[in-house]
Amino acid sequence: MQTANDEIKYIEEILSLLPNNALIEIRDFASYLADRERRRKGLEKRVQAAEEEKPVRFDSVEDAVKAVFDETED
Repeated sequence: MQTANDEIKYIEEILSLLPNNALIEIRDFASYLADRERRRKGLEKRVQAAEEEKPVRFDSVEDAVKAVFDETED
């Protein structure tokens, strides 16, 4: 945890030296990174849930094709 605090202090020192337009760019980039992380975590949850689902098995190719067409008709 100390490493994270050290990094934050270092970043704060750098930020205090920058002009406002650079701060706006950094804010936008940080928002972009946070959004990517949020999306990545969401994808991981969806993939994990999909991996935990019981696989669907069919007795034949015809049954599988019929199930697909039955599903698309709804």
